[in-house]
Amino acid sequence: MSVLDSLLVALLVMGIVFIVLVVLSFLVKVQSIIFNLFDKKKDEPSSKALTQNSSDCKSNYVQNAPEVSTGQLDLIGVDERTAAMIMAIVSDELKVSLSELQFQSIKLLD
Repeated sequence: MSVLDSLLVALLVMGIVFIVLVVLSFLVKVQSIIFNLFDKKKDEPSSKALTQNSSDCKSNYVQNAPEVSTGQLDLIGVDERTAAMIMAIVSDELKVSLSELQFQSIKLLD
């Protein structure tokens, strides 16, 4: 087999691989569209409920605005960004609003 034949075979194989990748990409997009259609049918609330809920949220937020904690937090060996991430993770794991939690100190353990 000559060098020219080898290059032609290599180009042919690379072309086939490229075509297969494009076909797979289209299949993934089609599958995503199909799954999204099924999800929308399950979770789709009526438009009337959406407008009513959004107006209720605005009025409830103003009337029932949560108080912001103004306590003191001692950071021992931890920067503010890491402390904020720790507090957000704790809030998410406990399923409690961050404004309802009160942290006294966050200490880095070695």
